[in-house]
Amino acid sequence: MKKTLEEHAARFDDVAPEYDDDKTEEYRACVSLVVEYADPTAEDTVLDLGCGTGAIGLALAEDARRVLGRDISEGMMAEAREKAAARGLDNVSIEAGTFREPNVEGSVDIVVSNFAMHHLSDEEKRAAIEVIADLGPRRFVLGDVMFFGEPDPEEPFYSPEVDDPATVGVLADALTDSGFSLTAVEMVHEQVGVLVAERTA
Repeated sequence: MKKTLEEHAARFDDVAPEYDDDKTEEYRACVSLVVEYADPTAEDTVLDLGCGTGAIGLALAEDARRVLGRDISEGMMAEAREKAAARGLDNVSIEAGTFREPNVEGSVDIVVSNFAMHHLSDEEKRAAIEVIADLGPRRFVLGDVMFFGEPDPEEPFYSPEVDDPATVGVLADALTDSGFSLTAVEMVHEQVGVLVAERTA
């Protein structure tokens, strides 16, 4: 991680009120794909890691039994809570949590994350995926900045000073090593994609 959790949290606190207005086409495409692939039932508990202002979790709450949103930014979580209240969603819980300490009691059925894991180093991503696997979900859907080939240094889809995207291969290996099978790969952009992993054991 190129910045501390506190530095990342402060950065997102600052942009939280305008965060939803300043999103790229690729980001919005990932949101749609993550929601589509997550596909919870009325019996499912969904964990949204790096939930931000709730774009994914709140969209899934209408179909899921329960949605647990976790983030490190109080500003982003406040926005998500406000949106949940405005929509009358009483099955959504937004609390502080990280990839490696998600602050979740018991197991979950589906884990989703969008545009958050790329802040971690490859080693930290692997550790995070192991923690996710330990929560026992049958499905993990990850939308994020990731490299399908060699990234063009002249046109990065990320900020090198704060972001540390992995290759699709690194992510696929980490998922497989943690007991998942990669069942779908969607390339939204050569530096952005969605991976869908299902439990194999």
